[in-house]
Amino acid sequence: MTAHLVERPKVAARPDPGPCPVIETDRLILRPHRLTDADAVAGSLSDYQVSRMLARVPVPYHRQDALDWLIRQGSGLISGWTLAITTGDDVHIGCVGIELRHGQWNLGYWLNRYYWGRGYASEATHAAMERFFRRMPSTVLHSGVFADNAGSLKLQKKLGFEITGCSQIYALARNGMVSHIETRITAADLRKP
Repeated sequence: MTAHLVERPKVAARPDPGPCPVIETDRLILRPHRLTDADAVAGSLSDYQVSRMLARVPVPYHRQDALDWLIRQGSGLISGWTLAITTGDDVHIGCVGIELRHGQWNLGYWLNRYYWGRGYASEATHAAMERFFRRMPSTVLHSGVFADNAGSLKLQKKLGFEITGCSQIYALARNGMVSHIETRITAADLRKP
């Protein structure tokens, strides 16, 4: 009698990081977005100083644009997380998202201009990436900044991103092509700001 070995199928890597978490930092709470965030999102993204640094935000930006975006985020059709950056008293001040696009995981973020310069973006992006890498440790996370966004490039370098190239991408708010510095990071490269 011969024993037949049954080959077990290989377990594929987790296809996504799972449900959007709630993450607490020293000063912030990152949580899934709610439809009630529409006014805050619209208020932040209607500021051209914020929207001009984002590729997919139209100008002008209205409350209905925010509602449409929030509905899409909550639809389950997008792989990844879109976390509201909130203060301890639940004031919505920005967003950090990790999304699967074109087969690559991408990090994006924005902050209401009145909260710039306080380290909130670094704190929020680090916390989101740290949790993401705990769930998907072998993933490479891609990001980038427009070439004229020195503050965001400084933030990414501080977190451990490396520059991988430069390209031209269309910026909806600017209605034109913009130089974009491409970056990437792995779990091993992540540094606390």
